[in-house]
Amino acid sequence: MPDISCSWLGDMAFSATVNGHELRIDADSEFGGKDSGPRPKPLIMAALAGCSGMDVVSILKKMREPITWFNMRVEADQSDEHPKTYTAMRIIYEFKAADGLKDENVRKAVDLSLERYCGVAALLKKAIPLSGEIAYL
Repeated sequence: MPDISCSWLGDMAFSATVNGHELRIDADSEFGGKDSGPRPKPLIMAALAGCSGMDVVSILKKMREPITWFNMRVEADQSDEHPKTYTAMRIIYEFKAADGLKDENVRKAVDLSLERYCGVAALLKKAIPLSGEIAYL
């Protein structure tokens, strides 16, 4: 089980410790913070990218695909009314086209992550539409 604690540092800043790793969370000045760390909701998007990205890299390595560069962008739609929540998310998986990756294997790795392995994606899909797309740069 994750070992998480979150201590108030003053104003709107908190120090979260996740399995021994420290992460500062804060608000911007408009909401009483000093912008000394990310906001909480975008960390959900980062967790999704990290979880799915680890799956994709692991699966492509098992397929012996020559992955040398990989990036993800996560986009989200948000409600206008409070509580402002995400209403949909999209992960854009970016690869270098020159790497010689087989598109069918990349698609399979992404699909396996989003449909079977990524626990963050599984949790989010219970609440909002979640999709993934692949881009070759």
